[in-house]
Amino acid sequence: MTTLALDNVEEERERRRGVIFIVAARIARSIAAGMINIAFPYYILVELHHGAAVIGLIYVAATVMTAVLSLLFGMTTDTFGKRGTLLFTSILLPISALMVYLSPSLLVITMAAMIGGYSATGSLASGGIGGAVQPVQNTVLTDLTPKEKRTVYFSFFTFLAGASGALGALLAQLFSVHNLFLVAAIIAAIGILPLWFIKVKEMRGKIHKLQTKKVIGEFSMTGLLNGFSQGLIVPFLIPFFLLVYHLPKAQMSEYAFLSGLIGSFALLAAPLFEKYLGFVKSMLITRGIGTALFVLLPIVRFLPFSIFIYLIAPAFRVAAVPIQQSELTRRVSADETGRALGINQVARLAASSAGTGLSGYLIGTVLIDIPFFAYGLVMLANLYLYVRFFGTAREQVRKND
Repeated sequence: MTTLALDNVEEERERRRGVIFIVAARIARSIAAGMINIAFPYYILVELHHGAAVIGLIYVAATVMTAVLSLLFGMTTDTFGKRGTLLFTSILLPISALMVYLSPSLLVITMAAMIGGYSATGSLASGGIGGAVQPVQNTVLTDLTPKEKRTVYFSFFTFLAGASGALGALLAQLFSVHNLFLVAAIIAAIGILPLWFIKVKEMRGKIHKLQTKKVIGEFSMTGLLNGFSQGLIVPFLIPFFLLVYHLPKAQMSEYAFLSGLIGSFALLAAPLFEKYLGFVKSMLITRGIGTALFVLLPIVRFLPFSIFIYLIAPAFRVAAVPIQQSELTRRVSADETGRALGINQVARLAASSAGTGLSGYLIGTVLIDIPFFAYGLVMLANLYLYVRFFGTAREQVRKND
């Protein structure tokens, strides 16, 4: 075997090891996130006796900070290095969980939520906790995977994250609300260890020069509306069942586990959706069904039906996420991936903070139905933009390839 062939074999082995390491890190992080996802609203609403408006404001502050950090880390990923940025961003979640465990101060808790990304703007499957690290993780995963199989890798990666988050939600019933933050901190810290062994190519770009601004702008516009819709209802799904049906933490953790697990398995269908439907139709069908279900949630006040919606609606919402991520990375320059993902995340989270603040106010004034109806209208506008911007994206990509 020639030296070139040996180098190629070794490079492929390094890539595979890198994928295994980043998956291991994401699994540990997602388990911790699943625990926090359950513990945080119960800690604020039940143990500390604050209202929905308070938790809404905390989510807003966390979302805004996550947006700022996403942009900052997206820039440093492309300009200073992927591995170092990934390691630094991964430290923030365990630090934040430890802060909540050590202090009941609302100021400390808010600061912890801000650096830990407790914005709850996504389901467990799509990475609702610690979101600032997600663009960096996806950039590294993009570097480690072949272009033609990227949707498959994104799908499987997000599936494992969602399943792990669901497991974390289920395990939440084994610990007190307060101790959950300590357990989450330990698990998230363990998840940092595999990242030391990842090797990636560092393609540093020029911070002031973006060649694919139009593509980034289009994805950011759809991300903005998507984020606003997420902010309206996703952070308040668990509080909805707590306030309307008064479900205990143990029971809610079981439902969150099942919902996360179903959503995770739905992600595995993304490559099939992409193959047979393409990018736009996949978004229209999956998110259209999910939107209809979420709008029904406050209308039909029947617990079994509400639980049914909670179990399956998030699956429809996230099913096409790997396709969207793959499409974005496919259409931007390799040395702009970190910034593209970061800017997209900023647009989504900035809008999400507005939606979360609005819903926190409405739910705090007992107008709990309105955010769900507003969600439906915003999602219709979002789906329209997908058609307008990317109606022929699949054919264009094929020609480019």
